[in-house]
Amino acid sequence: MSPTTAAPLDLLPLTPVAFEILLSLSADDRHGYAIMRAVDERTNGRTRLHAGSLYRALARLVESGLIEELADPPKEGADERRRYYRLTQLGRKVGVAEARRLESQVGAARSFGLLGQS
Repeated sequence: MSPTTAAPLDLLPLTPVAFEILLSLSADDRHGYAIMRAVDERTNGRTRLHAGSLYRALARLVESGLIEELADPPKEGADERRRYYRLTQLGRKVGVAEARRLESQVGAARSFGLLGQS
C-alpha cells in the first residue's frame, strides 16, 4: 500500500518515538535537533530521543508519507545547514488516530481501576 492510499488506522499503532515526532511536528516545522529538544521539554526529560534512533525514525516517517523533508528552511533566518521536516496531511490524520487509540486505552485503564478517576 502506498503512503497516499494508506488509511490512518492501517498505520497504527505507532512506535512511541514516531508518535513523539508527530506530536512535535504538529506544532511547527522543525529540524532534528529541535524535535529532540521539544520532546525532552514536553516530557520533562522522561523521553529522550537519541540522534541515531531519531534520524532512522524520521527516514521511516518520510518513506511512509507521514512527514516530508522541506527543500528550503521554513523561516527566514533558519539554519540552512539543517534538514527541516513538516507533518503531512496523512501524518496529521495518523497522529489524531493514534491519540484517539491511546485515549481509549487510558479510558480502559481507568475503568479497570489501573488509574484513578479524573
